[in-house]
Amino acid sequence: MTIESYLNNLNQRYKLGNATEHTFRGDLQQLLETLLPEVRATNEPKRQKCGAPDYILTKKDIPIGFIEAKDIGNKDLEGKKKTGNKEQFDRYKASLSNLIFTDYIDFHIYQDGEFVTKIAIAEVVDHQIKPLPDNFASFTNLIKDFAIHIGQTIKSSKRLAEMMAGKARLLSDVIEKSLLSDEVNQENTTLQEQMMAFKDILIHDITPKGFADVYAQTIAYGLFAARLHDPTLNTFSRQEAAELIPKSNPFLRKLFGYIAGADIDDRIKWIVDNLAEIFLACNVEDILKNYGKSTKMEDPIIHFYETFLAEYDPKLRKARGVWYTPAPVVNFIVRAVDDILKSDFELPQGLADTSITTVKVKTDIANKTFKSGYKEVDREVHKVQILDPATGTGTFLAEVIKHVHKKFKGQEGIWSSYAEKDLLPRLNGFELLMASYAMAHLQIDLLLRETGFKAKTNQRTKIYLTNSLEEYHPDTGTLFANWLSSEANEANHIKRDTPVMCIIGNPPYSGESANKGDWIMNLMEDYKKEPGGKQKLKEQNSKFINDVM
Repeated sequence: MTIESYLNNLNQRYKLGNATEHTFRGDLQQLLETLLPEVRATNEPKRQKCGAPDYILTKKDIPIGFIEAKDIGNKDLEGKKKTGNKEQFDRYKASLSNLIFTDYIDFHIYQDGEFVTKIAIAEVVDHQIKPLPDNFASFTNLIKDFAIHIGQTIKSSKRLAEMMAGKARLLSDVIEKSLLSDEVNQENTTLQEQMMAFKDILIHDITPKGFADVYAQTIAYGLFAARLHDPTLNTFSRQEAAELIPKSNPFLRKLFGYIAGADIDDRIKWIVDNLAEIFLACNVEDILKNYGKSTKMEDPIIHFYETFLAEYDPKLRKARGVWYTPAPVVNFIVRAVDDILKSDFELPQGLADTSITTVKVKTDIANKTFKSGYKEVDREVHKVQILDPATGTGTFLAEVIKHVHKKFKGQEGIWSSYAEKDLLPRLNGFELLMASYAMAHLQIDLLLRETGFKAKTNQRTKIYLTNSLEEYHPDTGTLFANWLSSEANEANHIKRDTPVMCIIGNPPYSGESANKGDWIMNLMEDYKKEPGGKQKLKEQNSKFINDVM
């Protein structure tokens, strides 16, 4: 539809004398979709929180703009009059970052709550619509520019979680099918190599479906973490994301750059780029702040993750026992541990203790191969080492930081130095799910920033992607495997050499654990026997004893 035909249609209906603002909606919809072929203009979309604008413009399922239409000849398209629609105008301008108010022939554009410009393509003369052809070209350019405005139009945490989950599901499905196809065709692709490395080092019984889940969550939460740290809200891409992932999480940073960088598999590139476009349309930091206010939750980042996982795959959530521990419970457990350290272990500073102890650790003699033999050496470490072996999204470790930080009220000047030298080296966490792992790093990073912590070095947060119920695994050769091995080896130093004093947290909430490696299952056998270790417990269904894992 041309602008001329649009105005002619309007004029024919307007001359009848019985038209309302609803009469012309179909005509404007057709005009918009003609001028913007990649955009869908939905008439009377689902209600937004601020109300119900008449049109929502979407591109690749992402909202890019809104239009509120009034009857032809409306003289208050700036919402200045106290009577009529001022309250509605103010509400829309405050809530919708890319907005047009129009009477179908005069168009007023607002961006980020501010008036930008206006243009009329016709005027009413003697009860007829008279075109203004000199303005047609400018109008076309303005509408096209309106459609490419970068505004944070996704403001709902639930909507972001739904869109993230939808793209992640699609990504997982494509990756799984690609892996199965590679297997059938006996192709040794990068995806196959990566899955085998993951299987050798981290989860031995992982399936193509399971690996596809890990891969999809790595990309989704890599982009999430990157966007949260993005100072330039008007630009964002997967290439930019690789540089924005915090250096405190070197594994996710390297891994994301490898699987979503220049050599990304062509079969998933388009989905990842589309997911980046979703993040471009939102301010993640603001969404999380608003989510915390609306839910009255202290840790909105954790609840957002639960919302995502519930949308992405509720069965995966149940199988891995991903359930949020209420804040009062976490707070009580942390305070109880602090009290026990003071009363039973005679450590007056409790969880804030900085005392040092000496332990014997095994170090590789040749420093090249793990078959060359080990030598025991003395090493000084902090005495009060804290480990959450199923850290999930880092709730317990975060509560330890909050608890210790309270002791520095009035001493903020020494907090950063203390945290870097005497707190972070003592906080250890293990996690098996990629999305939980990414969110744990994110939560600790954001919490430290809130406390005023400023690091002098690029010290990594000691939360590791590893299986708490597995022993050490050697390097298997590929670059991807090297990173996994490095992550597993660093976790190994904690498993093998660190004198953990406080194991804190909650195990995954699952009646029967899905984590059934040979090592842990063999250890569990003694636990399932009667005192004396000869006869098995006379349990009707002994598998539920595995819930300790």
